[in-house]
Amino acid sequence: MTFNPLVEKGIPLDRQLRNWRELDVEPLDPDAVDPYTRCRVIVMNGIEIESIMFSHHMARTCPDPEVKRQLAYTRYIEAQQQKVVNWLLPPIASTLETTIAYEQVAVDLTAWIARMEPDPYLKQAYEFGVLEDFDHLYRYANLFEMIERRKARKVVDDLTEVMPGRPTTVHHRHPYDNVRDPYDRNTVDPLSKLHALTVMSAEQQTMNFYMNVGPQYMEPIARQLYVEIGMIEQEHVTHYESLVDPGETWWERLVNHEYNEVYLYHSFMTQEPDPKVKAIWELHLNMELAQLQAACDLMRRFDGREPEEVLAPQLPVPVTFEPNKEYLRHLLGTQIDLTTLGAGYVREAHERFERLQEQIHGDEKPASERVIDMHRERFGGEYRIETEGPHPVESLRRPEDGDR
Repeated sequence: MTFNPLVEKGIPLDRQLRNWRELDVEPLDPDAVDPYTRCRVIVMNGIEIESIMFSHHMARTCPDPEVKRQLAYTRYIEAQQQKVVNWLLPPIASTLETTIAYEQVAVDLTAWIARMEPDPYLKQAYEFGVLEDFDHLYRYANLFEMIERRKARKVVDDLTEVMPGRPTTVHHRHPYDNVRDPYDRNTVDPLSKLHALTVMSAEQQTMNFYMNVGPQYMEPIARQLYVEIGMIEQEHVTHYESLVDPGETWWERLVNHEYNEVYLYHSFMTQEPDPKVKAIWELHLNMELAQLQAACDLMRRFDGREPEEVLAPQLPVPVTFEPNKEYLRHLLGTQIDLTTLGAGYVREAHERFERLQEQIHGDEKPASERVIDMHRERFGGEYRIETEGPHPVESLRRPEDGDR
């Protein structure tokens, strides 16, 4: 069956306010939760935060008090949704445990979107970024065992492999080379707009999370690793946000945000195994449908266009969390040595890249390299999960060729 959110009404806006009891949801059990349920929670938290911040920015440029009031009301509802979603995360989970889940999101969400992306240039952007988040997962997993004496397998299960990606040390590029070419809003597939907004929002939330939690650690190596990877997440937000056509009107962006929330809540509702969490996805879907209708009405009034001109008439194939091991191994074997130059990609370390590398690293190893050295010294090797065999890049294999 097709699902056209442009004709679905959902729960009326004036019935969407919830009381404190309804907002105080029962958190997930970290020992029993499906890893991909936690991933879906992290994604929707980032999506809701992006929607809230976009609404604030739109309100700051809007002179019409009626529109500002409408945005404020919907934004309040979105803020309640964000609290419910984020409060699902287990309160007893450590920051590093949650960090590893964030990186699992980045790996398997971005890989799935890359597989589904119809535009070759956008697809390449996602393939490039995912190999860097894949490496971040590996670095944090080694830090996790060093600091907490716990294994990342407890968080990611065997759904996502843990091994080196494009080395984090070479992720530091000149800011000019993190800006990509945008899609053309008039010709791009509507699915591509949803993909760009989704990955941008998820990476933005990861950037925000690392900026805030990094200083909470006492261990120098942990603080230093969060500094380093936090800087790269900022690069990733630049990388992904630049894919969005800056010519989109505020009203276009508004309906894209609301449509994307409908798309993701619907996607996650169809695959969620936890009945309590599934009920939240279904409730929020029905709330977002009415919020989308309100945004479409604003677009008709103030942009003079029908939302059907920019939105898909029916929801695309649901966004799916699933293992992407074979795809990631293919990318590791073919794209690990890429870097960026201008809006494109090259395999050679060009002058601008080398100059920034020298400026930021100097003569010292960055934290991302030292954390692996420290783990090897302490445990006699590094932490990996290699369920599909040795690393596809021979130079990155280890003698034992497997997970301890």
